[in-house]
Amino acid sequence: MGILAVVLAAAAAYGFGAIWYMALAKQWMDAAGLTEDRIKGSSGKQNPKPYIISAICMVLVAGRMRHIFAASGIETPGLGLMAGFGLGLFIATPWIATNNAFGMRPFTLTLIDGAYASIGCALMGLVLGLL
Repeated sequence: MGILAVVLAAAAAYGFGAIWYMALAKQWMDAAGLTEDRIKGSSGKQNPKPYIISAICMVLVAGRMRHIFAASGIETPGLGLMAGFGLGLFIATPWIATNNAFGMRPFTLTLIDGAYASIGCALMGLVLGLL
């Protein structure tokens, strides 16, 4: 599991996120209190900064997952899938829920973002287990 595995795992989660948030765009924007106009701003164009930050974060998460998997002896796709899902469901999602609770955000936002974190980490784990 080298750098290529990390990059491919990050790309899998990033790509899933694109599909996830396109499918749930209206619900996510409503829960986040955003509109298309606010997202695009005065320029009328989408700001690339969140996408760049997200890509960097996906590489960081995949890199740490690779380290955890190596230290734990997780070497198969099935174990990678389950370990990744567990990390997303029991580490990332509670953190998201905490942030959203203190930010007085709707629970719907936690469901959308937490499911993305859980499934995205599962995909990362699957890819890392395959490679």
